[in-house]
Amino acid sequence: MITKDTTFQGYRRENGRVGVRNHVIILPVDDISNAAAEAVGNNIKGTLALPHPYGRLQFGADLDLHFRTLIGTGSNPNVAAVVVIGIEEGWTKKVVDGIAATGKPVLGYSIELHGDHDTIMRASRGARELVQWASEKTRETCAFSELWVSTKCGESDTTSGCGANPTVGSAFDKMYDMGNTLCFGETTELTGGEQLVAARCRTPKVRDDFMAMFNRYQDVVNRHKTSDLSESQPTKGNIAGGLTTIEEKALGNIQKIGKRCVVDGVLDKAETPTGPGLWFMDSSSAAAEMVTLCAAGGFAVHCFPTGQGNVIGNPILPVIKICANPRTVRTMGEHIDVDTSGLLQREINMDKAGDMLLEMVLRTANGRLTAAEALGHREFVFTRLYESA
Repeated sequence: MITKDTTFQGYRRENGRVGVRNHVIILPVDDISNAAAEAVGNNIKGTLALPHPYGRLQFGADLDLHFRTLIGTGSNPNVAAVVVIGIEEGWTKKVVDGIAATGKPVLGYSIELHGDHDTIMRASRGARELVQWASEKTRETCAFSELWVSTKCGESDTTSGCGANPTVGSAFDKMYDMGNTLCFGETTELTGGEQLVAARCRTPKVRDDFMAMFNRYQDVVNRHKTSDLSESQPTKGNIAGGLTTIEEKALGNIQKIGKRCVVDGVLDKAETPTGPGLWFMDSSSAAAEMVTLCAAGGFAVHCFPTGQGNVIGNPILPVIKICANPRTVRTMGEHIDVDTSGLLQREINMDKAGDMLLEMVLRTANGRLTAAEALGHREFVFTRLYESA
């Protein structure tokens, strides 16, 4: 039984945050720096390059989100140190300075006036030193309440809302009582159930902030003259799994925040919470996008319930898969960390299922690789607000 006195072995970072992994990442600022970043990752074993397709000619809020995602990724407590590579010096320095504010080691290299060969050589030397430095970091005893845990569901079906999702809700209720920092989102997938979340907000201001985020999404739909979300919400996979409307999907989605949790605050995409409790993050419902945003927000473990089966992972944020569909557990068992199909077969109750998930969260925090990590799933996908200039 996991209680407020439970501890785990984590990595205490310079800013006091606790991580469960010890990555040294090679972070490209822009798409044209991917090749150099991947070359450094190939040269120096023990590093992890994170290529992505964006970073040139973005502007306004989209550019702000790009930097927030990059800096947040490098600042995540699962990251020990960072090598930043960009095409030009100004943007590279902006990312380096943002990550350096956490106190962790970070080095920056720009390609202009140097070329790939010189940049790769210099960055490889720096990365080698950081890897050796990080290799001597040791785990220390940390309170379970220091874990930041996020959640998102994917490929939902009829078993999600009555099995896997409320399993997360049971675990979230217990972690909320212990003082953990928690996060949920998927703005589009609250459609039709948004009033239920609004009623769970701690204060009128939190409620107003939540509805502002939800209405901002509705404005996007209206601006593009989209009267519905056919073939997007619910997805064809959701429909095949028995969900016929977005309202049905929303009611299942909301099960992830349990019965006792209160929404304590609202975050924009990739923002970091300022205290413990349950936070709503405005986010895409696309699996890889939201998990990337959660990682950039500073979360150290992610709970991912699925019905039809989803293979999503992340380079730095361990993704724990929960499933209550016995067919999915049978056909995609290599992707499932917590099998709660016993719920639908009346072999276990919801309290037991929540404890099973909490036990897996603890094991993951202590170093157990999730199925997605063992299978090499490292989906790192940015959220874009609009096209580049």
